[in-house]
Amino acid sequence: MPARRKLGRAYDMRLSMLRGMVTTLILTGKIETTEARAKEVKRIAEQLITLAVKEKDNFTTKEITVSAAKLDGKGKKVLKSATSKNGNKYDVVEREVKKEMVQVDSPSRLAVRRQLMLWLNKSHDEKGNTVNPVNYLFDTVAPKYVGRTGGYARIIKLGARRGDASEMAILELL
Repeated sequence: MPARRKLGRAYDMRLSMLRGMVTTLILTGKIETTEARAKEVKRIAEQLITLAVKEKDNFTTKEITVSAAKLDGKGKKVLKSATSKNGNKYDVVEREVKKEMVQVDSPSRLAVRRQLMLWLNKSHDEKGNTVNPVNYLFDTVAPKYVGRTGGYARIIKLGARRGDASEMAILELL
């Protein structure tokens, strides 16, 4: 028995299709597809969610200094004039220094983050903003399943598709 279903596609096409479906499932919580694809996506998604649940709180925070350009009311950079040693005048962007708290992953969480990045593609929400599904998985999805030891998704069978009579199913996160 092979490790994964072939799904009637070449390796690269199959991998791309599964990555897209897993990403959509994680971000939206529900997809409608064929039964065989749903079983494969469920298998992959549950493994990813299990990894995220184990490592969701495995990080520290630290304070760093960040330098950024000062902006005026219209969002443009504030310039000041300066003089070089030769007496030439030029404009320099004014900068402001801030302190920020950032999250630092532990080595095991970083390894899990890299495994998740293999399966999850960057995506866009309805407003067109870029969404990182790895962060979404750690911050939103994983806390929902802290007490569970598996069974994060379910497959609801819909019946045969009209065009080619393939069995359809809805895959959703619980």
